[in-house]
Amino acid sequence: MRDSLDEQIDRFLAAEAFAVGGASDNPRKYGYKVLRCYLDHGRKAYPLNPRRQPVLGQTAFAHLIELPEKVASFSIITPPAVTELLVEEAIQQGVENIWMQPGAESEKAVQAARAAGLNVIYGGACLLVVLGYRE
Repeated sequence: MRDSLDEQIDRFLAAEAFAVGGASDNPRKYGYKVLRCYLDHGRKAYPLNPRRQPVLGQTAFAHLIELPEKVASFSIITPPAVTELLVEEAIQQGVENIWMQPGAESEKAVQAARAAGLNVIYGGACLLVVLGYRE
């Protein structure tokens, strides 16, 4: 039996550090808003974006393996084809929780994450709403 959405979110947010796949330095992009939301709430978050450096004053990393510490939770805000690659990388790096923000979802990525035993949030729930993001 799967946990309720609230239980899944609680488990995701209990992490000490987060990664943000698709982090952006463009304030209009959700990759910017999600990273800023973590930082505004006093959470440690690492931006993943191989093309941007830095993002919101944070060093951006191309891959999870490059992070200075292991993260348990990974927010993904990328096109579905990129999401699939990031989920495979997350599985290899021992990430426990993945939150695919609306628009990033891929059935293939969801299936792969579930098969690996990860806590997967997708299908409409948005971190920005849950944490009360304000522009």
